[in-house]
Amino acid sequence: MNSSFFKNLGPIRYSFIKEHFESIPIHINEDTRFNEFTSIKNLKVGGLSFLTDTNFDKENIISNGTIICSQSMYKKFKNDNSLIIVNDLYSAIAKLSNIFYRSLTYDEIERLAKPMIGSNCNISQSAIIENGAVIGKNVRIGGGCSVGYNCVIGDNTFIDSNTVITNSLIAENTHIGRNSSLGQQGFGFAISKDKNIKIFHSGRVILQEGVNVGSNCTIDRGSFGDTIIGQNTFFDNLCHVAHNVVVGNNCVFAAMTGIAGSATIGNDVMTGGQVGIAGHIKIGNNVQIAAQSGVLKDIGNDSSVMGYPAIDKFKYIRKYKKNYA
Repeated sequence: MNSSFFKNLGPIRYSFIKEHFESIPIHINEDTRFNEFTSIKNLKVGGLSFLTDTNFDKENIISNGTIICSQSMYKKFKNDNSLIIVNDLYSAIAKLSNIFYRSLTYDEIERLAKPMIGSNCNISQSAIIENGAVIGKNVRIGGGCSVGYNCVIGDNTFIDSNTVITNSLIAENTHIGRNSSLGQQGFGFAISKDKNIKIFHSGRVILQEGVNVGSNCTIDRGSFGDTIIGQNTFFDNLCHVAHNVVVGNNCVFAAMTGIAGSATIGNDVMTGGQVGIAGHIKIGNNVQIAAQSGVLKDIGNDSSVMGYPAIDKFKYIRKYKKNYA
């Protein structure tokens, strides 16, 4: 993906990549160059991406670009895809993310344009607005806040005290409570006995119009895509949204809800307090999740669930009455 928040170091030759981990090239050579390292859905000609065993779908394999995969997955490919086969897929992904991307240096940030601030704004003197930021009209920013370089804050937005915003695009009429953090790196890394390798997160946080984020919330930026919060979605205090999560419109999340990475949530979803939603699952539209439930698998539209693991609410109540009534 192209992003003004990070430096893309591509194009990078395969001859350089192979110096960092053992690999076997298929339909590429030493001089093959890659422009970017992206998610599979954003893979383009000249790009590089990856597939894990859990998200392999032979019906939807993209022929453009080159895919990194394990030896076991290589056997599943039927087409003449350009591939790089590796022994440790997650380690390779982490290393490549840091080969292709880095944050801007302080000197590069200094060379960005001065912040653009719209009319009728009320910004505390103790707030920090970095170069390249664009602030709309009628925006209020409280004391101790920090808005990072190249962030965009839409009209009529309120950001309460001590909140830190980086790598984010925020639409109009949003409200962000105090002591919250948006756009920091997510909890993504390759586990190693010697030293874990962090995945460089080259995505963004995107808040659409009318989003409300409570106090002490965190919303991580995406790793190879964006973390997106839909229109008029409200988060209570102490909520956490991990990297690559996509949330629909008009959702409501009560305090201490946690959403793990790459979960996809539909429109008009409501959760009670202390709900946990596992990563890489899909929740449909018009879903209600009772307090302290643990959602471990996909949920269809128009559902109401509760318990751990979360099941249909009425089944749970019948089971509870049978065992404890």
